[in-house]
Amino acid sequence: MASHLSESEVQRLLQIAREAVGHAARREPLPSLALDREPPNLRHPGCAFVTLTKGGLLRGCIGGLEARLPLAEDVWQHAYMAATEDFRFLPVEASELPALELEISILTEPSPLAYDGAEDLLHKVRPLVDGVILTAGLRRATFLPQVWEKVPQPEEFFDRLAEKAGLPPDAWRDRGVEIQTYQVLSFHESQPPVG
Repeated sequence: MASHLSESEVQRLLQIAREAVGHAARREPLPSLALDREPPNLRHPGCAFVTLTKGGLLRGCIGGLEARLPLAEDVWQHAYMAATEDFRFLPVEASELPALELEISILTEPSPLAYDGAEDLLHKVRPLVDGVILTAGLRRATFLPQVWEKVPQPEEFFDRLAEKAGLPPDAWRDRGVEIQTYQVLSFHESQPPVG
């Protein structure tokens, strides 16, 4: 994970995200990002989620689970997509830009979580620390660690995660479900990095 990011690199990622959301809100195509002008740390492969909130309420959130692009490019693309492609919301309008707050969560590489049954899973997962990926066949969903703040009870957390994957709420109790965990370094425009 990019825990070694400097304050200036954090601010640059926030700026990149803000610019991409601006392009999206103005219905402009996303231009190419000049990666050769970005700091070296932001050119290393990285994986992030970009979350948009308005008045404390979720307005869009999209990200990836595997580091396939340079971190700056990953943030650039996911910020644009969070403003335009989150199926739960209409695309962001230009009039909303001043009220939007952006948060970036940079993910560690997910690791399989070995557990023996539902009760063991509930004891092994770490609320407020672990992001969780639930996979069952072709269905997959994730909750960032920040979701624990709104859903602090582990059973309800997993019920909702299963539903997000399009499964019955208790599907996570099935032994055929794969669970992976990851951690994040998160920061938003008015706060220093947490992670």
